[in-house]
Amino acid sequence: MKFGVVVFPGTWSDCDFHYVISEVLHQPVSYVWHRETNLADFDCLILPGGFSYGDYLRAGAVAGRSPVVEALPEFVARGGLVLGSCNGFQILCEARLLPGALMRNECLQYRCQSTWLRVESAETAFTRALRPGQVLRMPISHGEGKYYADWETLRALRAKKQIVFRYCTEDGRITKESNPNGSLESIAGLVNEDGTVLGMMPHPERAAENAMGGTDGLLIFHSLLGSLVEDGSFLKR
Repeated sequence: MKFGVVVFPGTWSDCDFHYVISEVLHQPVSYVWHRETNLADFDCLILPGGFSYGDYLRAGAVAGRSPVVEALPEFVARGGLVLGSCNGFQILCEARLLPGALMRNECLQYRCQSTWLRVESAETAFTRALRPGQVLRMPISHGEGKYYADWETLRALRAKKQIVFRYCTEDGRITKESNPNGSLESIAGLVNEDGTVLGMMPHPERAAENAMGGTDGLLIFHSLLGSLVEDGSFLKR
């Protein structure tokens, strides 16, 4: 099984993801330049955090129209998995691979802090190692992380169990105070209808070693590895 970490001009979490996958998980991983369109060698692609293309126009707007992102629908259609964190989540929404949009934080401040996340669904390739109601701790670092969608889209997300993470208190309660950016329904992460594309504002790669304050982020990677092994997609190449 092989991971690819996409590099856009302005990304800065690419090295963190690469380190966790190669040095902590001991899995093969390569950097993927934003102009690349041949993704046949990969089982899972990571869209990392940062300020792709300087976040001109809107966060993720230019990157959402880059060659590598335009190649993602075909990659997903053949069984590939995609994880977008922070700016990666913004890019996935801009590319319409996920519904909704990420807007300026309600507080109008850049927020860099630890957050608690409640697991809403364990029925995806990214959450199979988790259980509904489980509370995780991961950091955020963003100025445009307020998730927004119209009410019809929100109803569909709930009905199809596409909401996988919500901001919460340490004991799992959903409160206004525990929502760091004003996201509707405290949404911190969601998947596409097939559960093969995950977008989340928190940074799992920064919660992968005890030296960094915790290892809850590894549970997402372990879920991915379990899904790839069970599916056997890496054996089909």
